[in-house]
Amino acid sequence: MNFNKKVAFYTLGCKVNQYESESLKNQLVKLGYEEENFENKADIYIVNSCTVTSIADKKTRNILRRAKKLNPDSIVIVTGCYAQTNSKELLEIEEIDFVVGNSNKSELVNFIKDIESKKTKILSEDIFQEKAYEEYEFATLREMSRAYIKIQDGCNNFCSYCKIPFGRGKSRSRSLESICKEIEILTKEEFKEFIIIGINLGAYGEDLEADVDLEKLLETIVKIDGVERVRIGSMYPDKISDGFIEIMKNNSKLMPHLHISLQSCDDTVLKRMRRHYGASLIEERLLKLRDNIENMEYTADVIVGFPGETDEMFENTYNLIKQIGFSDLHVFQYSDREKTLASTFTDKIDGNVKKQRAEKLEALRKEMAEERRKQYIGKELEVLVEEIKEDGCSYGYSENYLRVKTLNAIADVNELVKVEISKLEKELLIANEKGKRD
Repeated sequence: MNFNKKVAFYTLGCKVNQYESESLKNQLVKLGYEEENFENKADIYIVNSCTVTSIADKKTRNILRRAKKLNPDSIVIVTGCYAQTNSKELLEIEEIDFVVGNSNKSELVNFIKDIESKKTKILSEDIFQEKAYEEYEFATLREMSRAYIKIQDGCNNFCSYCKIPFGRGKSRSRSLESICKEIEILTKEEFKEFIIIGINLGAYGEDLEADVDLEKLLETIVKIDGVERVRIGSMYPDKISDGFIEIMKNNSKLMPHLHISLQSCDDTVLKRMRRHYGASLIEERLLKLRDNIENMEYTADVIVGFPGETDEMFENTYNLIKQIGFSDLHVFQYSDREKTLASTFTDKIDGNVKKQRAEKLEALRKEMAEERRKQYIGKELEVLVEEIKEDGCSYGYSENYLRVKTLNAIADVNELVKVEISKLEKELLIANEKGKRD
């Protein structure tokens, strides 16, 4: 084996992809490979792809071509969701040497060890044959002072617009023991905040024989010594049960912020999306949670221009989003994804209409972002310091995931500090330090 090879990673898409890239990278470094910046010359380029939108597909292809230009003699490997769903198509791109699907992503390190002898160019099996959660070697995905914990993979919902089940397979849950072990290791490295990630978090435990679900998992995690903060990733509105609300209410270590997989707030669109609930449930669940949890904030994903979405249907979504109030939105214009039911719908929306609706929601996003943040002026929040810049100011996120700049800060990175919000600059809260947590 040649131990002087340089390997560069480029990861697109969700935090689950980033988590897996970090593990692969860590294993290769242990074998003697040197990690290189993707923009520099490397011997092996690994692109961990996303296929959630057509834009993600295009970006993946462009990055793969760019890798080969950086070093024509390099080995270029594509893995991830796009590699799983479109392996043969990708291999037709001359700049790509190997395609490794999600079904075989955990085998990638062994594949690379003797890659020069490989005759097959595609390593990808039927993802729907995966019955159990695939463990990755522990490697911390660090984002400033926070650590990500993957608890689940795959999704059984098959929403009509979504290609992800074809890239990730059926829902598979990680064992409670394995999750807790990783968190215990990371608390010894003095991480205080943990972000729980997965493809469909609300489905956690449904495939396990043990009597465990997301609520029981969260109750277990907050009891681990050293855990100060726990954030929950993306949630479907119908998974916000009364039990979930009670756990959020009674555990101060569970942060008052959720990213909601919203997509639409119109009954007709939701039904055609194959979401198993309506707008009234979205309203009732999110408002009930906010009524029970102090300083509760929401961010969300929204799709505009879904096939058949009329102006009235869009307005229903717009009005309910405005009524609930979100601190941030990620707005996507609908695009066909192959193999999905929605791609067969004939009542597609004109591109200019989709653009106008996206712009209207973006304007609302800015308006809500300011409104939601202004209410904290004069109030006290607790911030986990993530970085201190040359001007002496510290930056981090509050409990409810609002970015805060603290003037004349004396707290160190990775410390929790109470601050008083004094003003708002664009979407950044400005604060003065009150004192470190006891």
